[in-house]
Amino acid sequence: QVQLVESGGGLVQAGGSLRLSCAASGRTLGSYGWGWFRQAPGKEREFVATINWWSGITYYTDSVKGRFIISRDNANNTAYLQMNSLKPEDTAAYYCAVRRQPDRVSDPRSYTYWGQGTQVTVSS
Repeated sequence: QVQLVESGGGLVQAGGSLRLSCAASGRTLGSYGWGWFRQAPGKEREFVATINWWSGITYYTDSVKGRFIISRDNANNTAYLQMNSLKPEDTAAYYCAVRRQPDRVSDPRSYTYWGQGTQVTVSS
């Protein structure tokens, strides 16, 4: 079992920045990657970014490319999502997750463990 705890959400004006953190505890051995997803009210959960656990290779959804950066600190079992140039449409609950398989990296069904979510609100 892996437990995930997100932090760093909040209220920010458009154009501002936030940094989300996700701390993992438990049996992380065998994990293939971290992922960040978001879900706005009335919408489906949406893939944001993923990073390979060992290689550090990253992949982003088009709407956040050039603005968001995903990173990880394996020594501390922590992942981060640096969010810059935030827009009102980025408003959502953000969830981190851990993937136990190497492929379908943007599919939420590929992720086994999930955090409780942290709210990000961007005002215009």
